[in-house]
Amino acid sequence: MKSMPDETPRHLLDLTLQDLVQWLADKGQPAFRAKQIWNWVYQRRVRDFQEMSDLSKPLRELLATNFKLWTCSLFEHQKSVDGTEKLLIDLKDGGRVECVLLRDGPRRSICVSSQVGCAMGCVFCASGLDGVDRNLTQGEILEQMLQLQHLLPENERLSHIVMMGMGEPLANLDRVVGALEIARSPLGLGISPRRITISTVGLPPAIDRLAKHETPFQLAISLHAPNDELRNRLVPTNAKTGIESIMAAAERYFRSTGRRLTFEYVLLAGINDTIDCARELVQLLRGKTSMLNVIPYNSVVGLPYETPSATIIHAFRKTLVDGGINVMFRQRKGDGIEAACGQLRRKRQTPIQTSEP
Repeated sequence: MKSMPDETPRHLLDLTLQDLVQWLADKGQPAFRAKQIWNWVYQRRVRDFQEMSDLSKPLRELLATNFKLWTCSLFEHQKSVDGTEKLLIDLKDGGRVECVLLRDGPRRSICVSSQVGCAMGCVFCASGLDGVDRNLTQGEILEQMLQLQHLLPENERLSHIVMMGMGEPLANLDRVVGALEIARSPLGLGISPRRITISTVGLPPAIDRLAKHETPFQLAISLHAPNDELRNRLVPTNAKTGIESIMAAAERYFRSTGRRLTFEYVLLAGINDTIDCARELVQLLRGKTSMLNVIPYNSVVGLPYETPSATIIHAFRKTLVDGGINVMFRQRKGDGIEAACGQLRRKRQTPIQTSEP
């Protein structure tokens, strides 16, 4: 006789290992089965409970009755000549999010979304053009990671995670941290916290909460301007916080965790790419244990912003280096596949036909 579900099937990826141990105990199953199931999901990359061959058939059927391993479906998959791959994923409620796999030498980095849309309103970013619909669940965040992991051959594994996709991760902090705890666990994806970065526009109270978390993840603050006047124009939420407050929270995070800070700076032609801006950045960051990650703008259709010329980029870089700033200019990835966050989703905004995954 087929087992009846306890309730509407839950997303297995929403469970912690201890949650799964407890559920198995309630079903009269030994605790070690939980580690076997996690091994199949996170390391052996199965797509179906029936593939878990070291579990009994009744247990596999019990799992299939009570849980869904996948709640999302792939809407579109794009590949760039540089090896970058981007997925546009349909969520069970009809929303869509993007996630990206980037190949760089031996590194296999992924960029993952935390919300459907974004409420931060950065004027140059496609993700926030239509605001935010909702937070993603822990399982939906992990499912993006697993979908990207499935793009790799068996002899390759994910090496780095960046929570820098759609949404503001610190506005969905509990679920983001829950997903990252599983990602960093040796029984999960086994990725070192030193290789996991949470990117934020700068929400001081949430930064302080993250600083108290037992696992010190890397923190990247999307600065984009060296002063409040310009940042208020580019990142509207800055009007409620201000750079001084954000920098103070960043310093507290460094003192609490010992993790070197990263500051992100998207370079926009004629707006924040001047020598004066570079000099202000030198004054803002000098003496801090940090890395400034400068990103030449990846153009978004329908927005008026452009990438600076090579000459401007060179002069900007020279000013920073001469000022003693630890700086890296990121190589653009994914040209030709709407690689900038939110572009593909916005381009494909059409009525969605939902179906079972």
